[in-house]
Amino acid sequence: MVVFLRKGQLYAALCLLVLSACQGTAESVAPASGPEPVTYLIRKGAHYATSNPLKNTKITTLKFEVTFDSSAVYTTVDPVNQGDINKLYGVADCGTLHQTNSARFGWRWYNNQLEVHAYTYLNKVRMSAYIGAVTLGKKSIYELELGDQLYTFGLDGRQVTLPRACTGEGAGYQLYPYFGGDETAPHDIQIIIQELK
Repeated sequence: MVVFLRKGQLYAALCLLVLSACQGTAESVAPASGPEPVTYLIRKGAHYATSNPLKNTKITTLKFEVTFDSSAVYTTVDPVNQGDINKLYGVADCGTLHQTNSARFGWRWYNNQLEVHAYTYLNKVRMSAYIGAVTLGKKSIYELELGDQLYTFGLDGRQVTLPRACTGEGAGYQLYPYFGGDETAPHDIQIIIQELK
């Protein structure tokens, strides 16, 4: 079957053909989008954040971006508790519960700044190390490497290490934001976390 098109119809058909071809090409080279950012909310009077499903993990590295806002500024009822480290993000490790072996970042509002710490359990012994301070409202990059008997914590290029109880790929489960310590959140606290590839 032969179809005759007038000059205007032929031009329109060619334009549609070219546009659809370009559209397909643009879609095929578009970068793959990474995981969406998750807003974790620790409600006033709570320890645990929202959006914390049980998720098994088998990893050697974890990289993510975090933004704290002004809701991370707080004062504890008991001044002694101001030094407690809240939990941010990480993993249980070595096939054990997190209070036996785990690695995660911790944070606190202390000395008028938001401090970030490495926070681990090593065979039920808790350890922590100060990494640095971050700016409210600014994204920071966090990296955790599970090495042979060593955790390496990175924050915007700064690093600290703490010992690890096992070697190889870390088998465990995801650990999410948690406030406390002894006290619960004094007001709603919002933390935005986006995992990076």
